[in-house]
Amino acid sequence: MEQATDMRHPIIEEDLRRILAAGLPWHDFAGRTVLITGASGFLGAYMVHTLLYLNEQNAFGVRVLALVRDLDKAQARFDSYQGRSDLRFVVQDVTAPLRCDEAVDYIVHAASPASPRSYLRDPVGTVRANVLGTDHLLELAHRCGSRAFLLFSSGDVYGRVDAAHMPLREDSFGYLDPTDPRACYGESKRLAETLCVSWHSQHGVHARIVRISHTYGPGQALNDGRVFSDFVGDVVGHRDIVMKSDGGARRPFCYLADATAGFFTVLLKGQDGQAYNLANPDQEVSVLELAQTLADLFAERKISVVQQAGSALSPNMNVLGSVSIDKIGRLGWKPSTSIREGFRRTVESFEPARIPSG
Repeated sequence: MEQATDMRHPIIEEDLRRILAAGLPWHDFAGRTVLITGASGFLGAYMVHTLLYLNEQNAFGVRVLALVRDLDKAQARFDSYQGRSDLRFVVQDVTAPLRCDEAVDYIVHAASPASPRSYLRDPVGTVRANVLGTDHLLELAHRCGSRAFLLFSSGDVYGRVDAAHMPLREDSFGYLDPTDPRACYGESKRLAETLCVSWHSQHGVHARIVRISHTYGPGQALNDGRVFSDFVGDVVGHRDIVMKSDGGARRPFCYLADATAGFFTVLLKGQDGQAYNLANPDQEVSVLELAQTLADLFAERKISVVQQAGSALSPNMNVLGSVSIDKIGRLGWKPSTSIREGFRRTVESFEPARIPSG
């Protein structure tokens, strides 16, 4: 059994306990090797945390290969696991052929820019990560006879969908304009999904897809341009929340611990060649309501919500509305964290842990 770390933030420690309580067949990972790309990113990191915590609690002997581009960033992200034999970094760009010298049982492809600010800055790199990276990894899964492959996709694949087709189900699709610069993300995610289905159909690769909606939680970037990240950054920095729209857009927000349990649900229990929505439709609020909730949660900081005309980003091509999670629900997953609890936990995770007095 790997030695437990005492350096994780208590919020993360509690989240990991909740994830392992999800009732999944965790024993399937015993003695297996799991490759996670984008491992030092927001979503991928929680999967790494979970597998290492699984080793601490059950001595399953899971080996985690964390594929990263920036070794210094990765070592800082996983500083509390230094010296562990169950974590190894693979340093390379996912768009290059994989340099992997061992069999891999499970593959999770989480390496892709996710915020508009990131993918508009590097649309070519975004397409390559989603298309070339997915193809390289599916080829590796085929070569290794991997037990399962999971693609992190996005609700952006739906494009513009008429309100009559809400809530969005996995077979609901609208249009994407391929000549819009923002299409680099949605179109490349669409092609990545097609690659998964093609490799499954032609070569029997056990590929599954999860379409991720708005997810927040510990470790998220506080400056990536998405409103919920900026709002958390404002609260952490004791600044007024500045809105650059009327705040009327509504979004379903899913807490990271719930989402991570969902990722593992699809990886371990999903059907090959299928896509699953992952969202928390019960926690759908407007952007303005989210800002006001955050200000209210931390009222002692006397944070105001300030509305300011103008927008730093072009309008979103994908008007994502209500999302159906009936399909993933049939696998046994259901989110449980409210917006108030989730955003409170998120803000507190960026601050020093409170040490009980006495």
